[in-house]
Amino acid sequence: MPIRYLLILGAFLISMLMWIDRACIAAAEDNIAQDLNLTPTQMGWVMGAFSLGYALFQVPGGKLADRFGPRVVMSCVCLAWSVFTGLTGVVRQAALLVGVRFLFGVGEAGGYPTISRAIYSWLPIGERGITNSLIFSGGRLGAAVAMPGVVWLIAVTGGWQQAFYLLAGTGLVVAVFWYLLFRNMPEEHFAVGEDEVNFIKSHRASDAALSMKDDKTGIASLSQILSAPTMWMLMVQYVAHNFTFFFVASWFFKYMKTTFELTPAQTGWYAMMPLLCGVLGNWLAGAMVDTLYRKGHWNLSRRLPAVIGFILAAAGMALCINMDTPQTAVMAMCVAIFGSDMVLSPSWTTCLDVGGRNAGTVSGAMNMVGNLGAFFTAILFPILHGWAGSHEPFFYLAAGLNVVAIFLWFMIRPDRPLVDLETANG
Repeated sequence: MPIRYLLILGAFLISMLMWIDRACIAAAEDNIAQDLNLTPTQMGWVMGAFSLGYALFQVPGGKLADRFGPRVVMSCVCLAWSVFTGLTGVVRQAALLVGVRFLFGVGEAGGYPTISRAIYSWLPIGERGITNSLIFSGGRLGAAVAMPGVVWLIAVTGGWQQAFYLLAGTGLVVAVFWYLLFRNMPEEHFAVGEDEVNFIKSHRASDAALSMKDDKTGIASLSQILSAPTMWMLMVQYVAHNFTFFFVASWFFKYMKTTFELTPAQTGWYAMMPLLCGVLGNWLAGAMVDTLYRKGHWNLSRRLPAVIGFILAAAGMALCINMDTPQTAVMAMCVAIFGSDMVLSPSWTTCLDVGGRNAGTVSGAMNMVGNLGAFFTAILFPILHGWAGSHEPFFYLAAGLNVVAIFLWFMIRPDRPLVDLETANG
């Protein structure tokens, strides 16, 4: 088996753990709120604090991966988020909990940009779509497992704090294994044979072999990256994706439990279903991206799955407005998350396409602004409900953002570099 497939497996497992650690607070929300006497608005800030820290440190995380390589950076990222996962179970005041969750977001921020930088060096261009879809499906599977799994873990370990401690310990072990087994380039890996090295080198981006530290060819400044129109379109469409998806990772558990008067165990299984549909959406989009690319349709291979995904996401969020049973509510959310997760592979693959050696920074910039959508989801859902006495405004807003994203994808050109390499001297 090619060793690069083990990289994909390792990134899949890290993605899964990242989402278990960030989604577990939604499954434990009732326990935490009761234990610390927190209101829904306060819990909104607790969950939103993660998204804010996560968003603000995406670009620094990507820059570090571009500069020092994914081996050291991913190990440090995993160590950092695991420490703050454990500290979540230690603090006893609302303000401190908000601060810890913000720092937890800072710790996780470099995760996906660093993985993206590893893919750029290790994977042939024609394998990027399915690779991104598999890795992100690991995250969705992790979040799905977290919903019923954390409820069970709390019962088994005797409290929500113990569940967070156990997850923190798991992350520390993963960080050590990544550092021992991964190398920045396939040429440097002790287990990669000459045939695989030659295959990768002949099919990956032409500048992937350039030194991360010394050769500045193709390195763009942050101002050059952020001034590119394509960068802004990628960031705005990712806001729509995150505004939709983060609802499932933050408030959907609470929404289902209170709206339909379910037990925590029932709610966990219901909340799991849209996330599993997200896994399927990831796989479908990844297959579409690579299949269409190999047939010579570069732009269409990224654009078509993204457009289909946003259409389904808009329809699913709009359908949520009139669903009056838990079964129909979950079905509508399954449609929305299936579609929303179809956006992941084309979005991150396009970052690799247009970013070149700046792949980590470009991916981080998209994820930074995109996760402001997740922050506003966590904050606005309880606020809009308190203002309107209904969940309808939130679902209308989510559907509208997805419609805007559809039109943006008709203007995004994955086949054109974000920054002309001849002018990228910063």
